[in-house]
Amino acid sequence: MATDVKVPALGESITEGTLAQWLKKAGDTVAADEPIASLETDKVTVDVPSPVAGVLTETVAKEGETVEVGAVIARVDENAKAGAPAEKAVETTAAATPAAAETPAPREESPVESEPDHITTLSPAVRRAVLEHHVDPSKIKGTGKDGRITKDDVLAAAEAKDTGVQPEAKAPAPVPQPPAPSKAPAAPGERKEERVKMSRLRQTVAKRLKEAQNTAAMLTTFNDVDMSAVMEARARYKELFEKKHGIRLGFMSFFVKAVALAIRDVPSVNGSIEGDEIVYRDYLDVSIAVSAPKGLVVPVVRNADSMSFAEIEKTIAEYGKKAKDGTLTLDEMQGGTFTITNGGVFGSLLSTPILNPPQSGVLGMHRIEQRPVAVNGQVVIRPMMYLALSYDHRLVDGREAVTFLVSVKEAIEDPTRLLIDL
Repeated sequence: MATDVKVPALGESITEGTLAQWLKKAGDTVAADEPIASLETDKVTVDVPSPVAGVLTETVAKEGETVEVGAVIARVDENAKAGAPAEKAVETTAAATPAAAETPAPREESPVESEPDHITTLSPAVRRAVLEHHVDPSKIKGTGKDGRITKDDVLAAAEAKDTGVQPEAKAPAPVPQPPAPSKAPAAPGERKEERVKMSRLRQTVAKRLKEAQNTAAMLTTFNDVDMSAVMEARARYKELFEKKHGIRLGFMSFFVKAVALAIRDVPSVNGSIEGDEIVYRDYLDVSIAVSAPKGLVVPVVRNADSMSFAEIEKTIAEYGKKAKDGTLTLDEMQGGTFTITNGGVFGSLLSTPILNPPQSGVLGMHRIEQRPVAVNGQVVIRPMMYLALSYDHRLVDGREAVTFLVSVKEAIEDPTRLLIDL
């Protein structure tokens, strides 16, 4: 008897998700609690485990399909034998021609018939790479788990095609509408377009950013900061720090501590507006913007004001790894009170960050650049960084915003302030 595999609870207020990828195919043997599919929600990617050990006999939903919480997406038979469903699939698709797989005739039609299946069964990242490089996925030998095609496989195939290693790899197909024209290289001067459906995460990011613009009275104030003292401290203690704590000393922990110090003097930057009330907090939960393969995510470092430098660095490093692997949970990305984003890692010199509702403040860091500055009447070269604070002017006055940003600047330029609470 087959057991239904249902969409699990995805978090508070989330009722549906998108089936991003099947990790197992019909006929595969699965263990209890082994992930068989991944679901993409508005915020995270969630694995769907098999409730029992057995054979995956049927997949009900297709990749890219929207499924509701509690919906059946597959069935696992505890008594079936591996490989049996594959034969059943041939019978249902072949209908009245069960011997078609043994005859050579269908091989001429397979390039056209099978190509959509190859594309729709790929992961979103691999599918995009296939479309970008105009390669035939049916000609690529997968090196991933269970023979799945990876992005590196696609890039290798594209490189081989560009270098002329396989110019005749594609067999001619005597059918009315062969796929070759859509995959042919663009002619000189030809203008092409590509349409890719927005992921649920990207749709949510777009909605929230527009919501921030429509709701908050956003304003941005700027300052620059001399990074000499922090860079000197980091260079002096980085080896001892890593040896003792097992993590590298980065710049982010200095800025988190500086923000925690500044918020004590300007609590409104850490507050929020709820209806006709203002919520002030005596704690700091910092949302750290992290770039993930599917978009920007903001995991939360909770109680950052009471954490040590090492604890902050370890938490951020752990979140960075989870973001890369797509294993961040909803709880880890909810409830932030203030956001820090570092566009400098991508080379940004200056920007105006957008608020993360319902927060009232976001600090933007940028790249460190050697610039001439005046110090004690002398022009010297110093490692400088522009800082940008975007804030909700409904709650935070201009004086408070400037005071907050100057406090951060002073703490970074003189890190001793972080130790003696000045």
